[in-house]
Amino acid sequence: MDNNKDVREFLMTRRARITPAQAGLTAYSGTRRVTGLKREEVAMLTGVSTEYYARLERGNLRGVSESVLDSLARALQLDEAERSHLLDLAKAATPTRPSGIRAQRAEVRPSIERILSGMTGTPAYVRNAKMDIVAANSLCFALYTGILSPATLPLNLARFMFLDTRSKDFFVEWETIADDFAAALRVESGRRPRDRYLNGLIGDLAAGSTEFSTRWARHNVRFHRSARKTMRNPLIGEIELTGDALELPGEALTLIAYTAEPGSQAEEQLAFLASWSTTGTPPVAAANERTITAPPPPAGLQD
Repeated sequence: MDNNKDVREFLMTRRARITPAQAGLTAYSGTRRVTGLKREEVAMLTGVSTEYYARLERGNLRGVSESVLDSLARALQLDEAERSHLLDLAKAATPTRPSGIRAQRAEVRPSIERILSGMTGTPAYVRNAKMDIVAANSLCFALYTGILSPATLPLNLARFMFLDTRSKDFFVEWETIADDFAAALRVESGRRPRDRYLNGLIGDLAAGSTEFSTRWARHNVRFHRSARKTMRNPLIGEIELTGDALELPGEALTLIAYTAEPGSQAEEQLAFLASWSTTGTPPVAAANERTITAPPPPAGLQD
């Protein structure tokens, strides 16, 4: 698969966002035809000729040394995720001989399932790089009531986000989370440009959601490590949690765990939800039920 278009648009969008002043260059008087840096300015900052940089921006990263890529990343002031994405694009541009080894489907080991089950006070799920939730614990099912259940696994989060209207009600800050999802998919697309499933997923999202295609065209990339999210649950209302991504080395899987600030309302809400997910009865209702069915005291102790 040719990734020239992705390379070209990524470099052009990064160049357009940097002004000469931000790059430490003198801005001379007169009208500039570009909003950001010119190609020759990026070439100078990178330490290559204008012709060589023009070749890179046409999408040809084949054979480019890592030192040049590092210089280009500094010139364009790329952050960690963007620099990694540039290196992935360059790696994908270099033709490789097929290994002949079929990619293994990521499976959830029983020990990982036990870890999830043991996280009784923490909603958690395991997903693969393509945003498929492949396992979750009972508290996570309760948090995602009506959306996620054992019967709906695997559930693709990107499809839910952009193709399921319920996502806008569930995620309170939908716009921000949608930005993060599109940026995370960009990262995976750069790493796996020949992945048919991933390319099919991106095609479906672009065809079915203008909100996705608009974000996809920005070529933003972002690592998904930690984020605060506010979700709307039918049992407890809005709850604000911190989601942390924990990579499972060698598994091609990521564990996402949601936690609440100690002493916060969210902590109380999680405790309520945990009780409901375990017993199917809210704590207050359970307490009332125990009071109603409690046996009467001995006759001699009655008033």
